[in-house]
Amino acid sequence: MEQIILQLIAGAAGGNAAGRSMKGGGLGTMGNTVAGLVGGGVLGQIVTALMSSGAVEAAAGAGGLDLGAIVSSVASGGIGGAVLTAVIGMLKNRSA
Repeated sequence: MEQIILQLIAGAAGGNAAGRSMKGGGLGTMGNTVAGLVGGGVLGQIVTALMSSGAVEAAAGAGGLDLGAIVSSVASGGIGGAVLTAVIGMLKNRSA
């Protein structure tokens, strides 16, 4: 549960950072946040599922997250949020 929360928070932050860096502000603050939340949650879960060692699940099952799991969750969530926000922003600008 903790890793999903970290991924969502990092995704929202990544989405807003990507939106601010885009010409025209991306999707607006709310749009950047929502796209970041979705992107962070989705990519974060994909990365967690693909991890071969299972360290994230083992640490979470033991009642906490180790430093590697925290870094992985934050990085994958932030990157996922930024990427999805950027893709949606480019599609929006292209169709306008």
